[in-house]
Amino acid sequence: MKKQNKRGKGVISTKMVIYGKESLSREVGRTGASGRVYLPRSWVGKKVKIIRLNGGGDKMLGKKIRMERVMDRNSKKTVMVPLIHGVGMGPIEGIKDIKNTVDMVSLGGANAVILHKGIVAAGLRHSGKDIGLILHLTATLENGKQTLVTDVEEAITIGADAVSVRIDVGGPGEEVMLSMLGEVSRDASRWGMPLLALMDPGSVRDKEKQLKNLMRAARIGAEMGADLVRMPYSGSTDTFREVVSVCPVPLVAIGGEKKAREKEFLEMVHGVMEAGAFGVSAGRNIFQYKKPGNMIKAISRIVHNGSSVSTAMEALKEEPIESSVFSSTPIW
Repeated sequence: MKKQNKRGKGVISTKMVIYGKESLSREVGRTGASGRVYLPRSWVGKKVKIIRLNGGGDKMLGKKIRMERVMDRNSKKTVMVPLIHGVGMGPIEGIKDIKNTVDMVSLGGANAVILHKGIVAAGLRHSGKDIGLILHLTATLENGKQTLVTDVEEAITIGADAVSVRIDVGGPGEEVMLSMLGEVSRDASRWGMPLLALMDPGSVRDKEKQLKNLMRAARIGAEMGADLVRMPYSGSTDTFREVVSVCPVPLVAIGGEKKAREKEFLEMVHGVMEAGAFGVSAGRNIFQYKKPGNMIKAISRIVHNGSSVSTAMEALKEEPIESSVFSSTPIW
């Protein structure tokens, strides 16, 4: 600080030196809140210098800490349960009472649930077994298209451990989809928030073409900055191994439509893990099964313990897992 006196008037001249990582010059285009900064109306039209300060924390460390909350720390694998069907399909059987559903899958051993922002409060139990929270930022419209309905900053305020988006690739809307993925990826990186991307290339009858589409979609997810990619299953261990091999970030298979037989679904889970996947993300095959907690237990045996299908199916024969919070009898 340097003080100067001119003609009897005290003039204080202050020089401030700030050491930061980045320095950008921008012209203020509008007033109001902009990210983490409030811009006064008097600033509009003026040039400002934006400096990202040193000492802001290790954002990669933040991602690592949050990722541990949506996976098993010992096996380094994950079992996720998406409960986001209420927007695209309505309140289908198994998710009508979201609080009971969350409680049951957590008791069964799920590592995380995927929810839309407005339903998080309804699923908050205040007690019982803990479970990771992944906030889904996109929603499926009635026509099947995707739209962004929230952002990373809101996910932070809600208390999410990770964020998720669904990206449809290969169709006429691919440009919009990838642009959206790029923006979400940028924000997630800025805040140290893990990003999960469900990359859906659609389906074609030609199996060879379908495999190429899956491989391309998985690679796009990784190249656009997703920390974990969720993908439809290719149908066999060998082909899914090819999909896993081209994706340099952890890859999780989604369960898809409900299978007619429980064994068929568990065989898929086993094939997924044999292919080298990071885990599974299944909804209807879990919450629409007559004993959803037991189904989670069976899946967990395969994903975390490497059990056979026959060993995992023993969990389905056990007494239904009961809620320790809401009643002494099975919810379903």
